[in-house]
Amino acid sequence: MTYSSSFSKAHRKEKYRRLARVVGGSRPAPLPSFNDLRTRLHLFQQAYTGLHTIEVDKIVGTVDRSDDFDRDFLPRSPQTRERWERLERAFPSLGFPPISVYKVNDVYFVIDGNHRVALAKQKRAEFIDAEVTEIHTDIEIDEDIDFEKIIYLEQARRFMLESGLERSRPMARIDFSHPHGFVELLDIVKAHGYDLMIERGEVLPPHEIAADWYDRVYLPAVESIRWEKLLELEPGSTEGDLFLWILQRRRKRDPQQGQQSLEDAARQAAQEQERRIKTRALRALGRD
Repeated sequence: MTYSSSFSKAHRKEKYRRLARVVGGSRPAPLPSFNDLRTRLHLFQQAYTGLHTIEVDKIVGTVDRSDDFDRDFLPRSPQTRERWERLERAFPSLGFPPISVYKVNDVYFVIDGNHRVALAKQKRAEFIDAEVTEIHTDIEIDEDIDFEKIIYLEQARRFMLESGLERSRPMARIDFSHPHGFVELLDIVKAHGYDLMIERGEVLPPHEIAADWYDRVYLPAVESIRWEKLLELEPGSTEGDLFLWILQRRRKRDPQQGQQSLEDAARQAAQEQERRIKTRALRALGRD
């Protein structure tokens, strides 16, 4: 039987996809890296679970071969041809030796066997044998890995844990348009804790500080944000964004934070924003 390599077709497909993304102005679609994931999520706990037959479609990334394959394990470089074709000739029925993978939640990252996975995906194989090491994380990770979302979720998790809010108000939900908002908010909670301990003359545990801040500072401010309809006046912002914005406005006007409440600051911000919107509308009418 004459051997026919599938490498050229796969490599050509990857190049066409890359060109289409460039023409369309979209971002590249690199193969997710487990090393990036481990760095961002601080993944350490792992356990070897043995030999399993796993779904090829659940293999979504690699440990260290992101430069060789795209997100669908199509070959990006001609240098992978030799290994690809050697495997294809040796295992025409795809009866490969087991690959090695990390399992994170319900998806897999290849430790060893990237070319075998690439061939299995190209040939539309459903399953492949794998030596599996399971990694524990509380962050939800699926086939459509979005590293920006992962960073956001990790920052949110760390804020809840380090602030003490996870213990005292586990159902609290604070959202930002950017993950750095959680870093700023943690500093605010810590500053509140310092003031609260001075006020009470005693050392307080983080979860008590977080509860006091959430109940007496954050929730009243958010209620004012909703009442003043600031989300409508500042489209694209979240309640967390607006909380930080109001706080920053108050600090700029009164570096010592003065006597103005966040509720009053929200009201003032809404009034000023309404005036700016009306002024811009009138100017636009005047130009017409």
